[in-house]
Amino acid sequence: MNTLFVAGHSKLPTGMAANNISDTLTLTLEVDKVYGVIVDASCTLATEHSKQFVKQLLKGFSLKDGITEPLHQLKEGYLGKAGNALAAALKDAQKQYEMHPEPINT
Repeated sequence: MNTLFVAGHSKLPTGMAANNISDTLTLTLEVDKVYGVIVDASCTLATEHSKQFVKQLLKGFSLKDGITEPLHQLKEGYLGKAGNALAAALKDAQKQYEMHPEPINT
């Protein structure tokens, strides 16, 4: 397989529809092993529309370049209560990614 599955977690604010499912938000990323590019993304927000929006927002960014730009896109584009939770989950996913060793080229 040429991709990695990376998950980040954060606490959701109270009073959200997603709280009926869980108190935490999970953001999962499928990341290209060589280039670090996010090829797919998913999250545990309540509506399919919000999940698709986050997916489209994050696809194409490389975690090797850091997360400054995707965080900026989240801040500018997602205006819901879960904005800070999404940012925190992305930061957690970046930490998980950075702990993974570089692929060995054979």
